[in-house]
Amino acid sequence: MQLHTTLKKDKMKLSKTIIALSAVLFFAACGSPQQNNDGTETEELSGTIQIDGSSTVYPVSEAVAEEFRTVQPKIKVSIGSSGSGAGFKKFSRGEIDISDASRAIKEKEIKACKERNINYLEVRVALDGIAIVVNKENNWLETITTDELKQLWEPNSAITKWSDLRQEWPNEDIHLFGPSTAHGTYDFFTEEIVGEAGASRSDYNAVSDYNVAVQGISTNKNALGYFGLAYYTENMDKLKLIGVDNGNGAVLPSLETVGDGSYSPLARPLYIYVNTKAVERNEVKEFVKFYIQSAAELSKAVGYIPLPEAEYENALSQLNSLSVE
Repeated sequence: MQLHTTLKKDKMKLSKTIIALSAVLFFAACGSPQQNNDGTETEELSGTIQIDGSSTVYPVSEAVAEEFRTVQPKIKVSIGSSGSGAGFKKFSRGEIDISDASRAIKEKEIKACKERNINYLEVRVALDGIAIVVNKENNWLETITTDELKQLWEPNSAITKWSDLRQEWPNEDIHLFGPSTAHGTYDFFTEEIVGEAGASRSDYNAVSDYNVAVQGISTNKNALGYFGLAYYTENMDKLKLIGVDNGNGAVLPSLETVGDGSYSPLARPLYIYVNTKAVERNEVKEFVKFYIQSAAELSKAVGYIPLPEAEYENALSQLNSLSVE
């Protein structure tokens, strides 16, 4: 009789344990608070976020998305790198939630957004310098002037050999690599160096993927190209960085020279543009909030330059002030 009573009590305890464990698993499955980097908790969310645009901003967005997955693993963040121009086209059609951009939005792109009733929040996320790079075996080029860059890249340029730029340089054909016309880097570089956005010679290797340019330059002694500083930083063992002289002495792009403005005129801000309608979805708002809070640290980690803390705080305030219907 005592044995029967003991077994009955043990069964009751086991049943209570199973019920308690089942309840824990049930609530965990339904969603539980997730731990943020700052120690606070946030509700576990799900959904999909679509991002496209600048190849230059892509490394920052990818780094942010990777860290965000540790906080919100059920939110899928899809990131493309079709170029700033291509990204704005998709953004203005309402096809993506966030557009990465290595330049500010143009008037025609603003108009396209207005025609579709798309409002947006512009957020500067970092600073970048456009790197001028050559092959590691190039032993004649250390610095180049902005005037020489203009001669080299302007429409219908007569420069085809190194010796056309400086007589003492080799009498060898220059093989040029640069971004395609869809990229914000192309627009920014041509505006700052040539004097008009989109004004460029056309007989160069125009790439959509900067890794193709890295490969081309690293395997050709007579190659030269330009792209965002992060792509040089990532491949500095394969490429040689060139100083740019705007008339005040040659300066190499770096965290310091881009940050203090001395790498001129090839320093620029990087942006994300956020569809304010998309922010009404909690997963998008939480991602953008996380992006702004992480941008300083993660932009530096991938080779870019953080903005002053006050600018991130202002962007966060603007995000939080957006009305949610």
